[in-house]
Amino acid sequence: MSDEMTKDWFDPETSTFGDRVAGAREAAGMTQKQLAKRLGVKLVTLQNWENDMAEPRANRLSMLAGMVNVSMMWLLDGTGEGVEPVMSETREDKDMNEILAEIVDLKSRALRTANRLGALEKKLRSWVD
Repeated sequence: MSDEMTKDWFDPETSTFGDRVAGAREAAGMTQKQLAKRLGVKLVTLQNWENDMAEPRANRLSMLAGMVNVSMMWLLDGTGEGVEPVMSETREDKDMNEILAEIVDLKSRALRTANRLGALEKKLRSWVD
């Protein structure tokens, strides 16, 4: 990943908690399975964190930050000590950056839509019951 791509990809405006967990894990050279084992959590738990389906408790967040060598604040909101950017950039990197930014946006919209659908379903079921 290039400097510009890393900066944009992990920018607080475009990245999610899960994006930062996955990026920090990859930068630390660990697989999901390896990190989950070191943290003492199930693989599915770590996958849920990386997919923005759940967030760790404070004690696990602290352990996670230490193991991937980033600050807790960076994991939470993208500020503070994060992953070190790579220094070269190509046209492919820019294209990938645009695609990744669009994916992040679509994931965010899908999550909001799923939450809205759940709320509507709950409301409808309360009328039916």
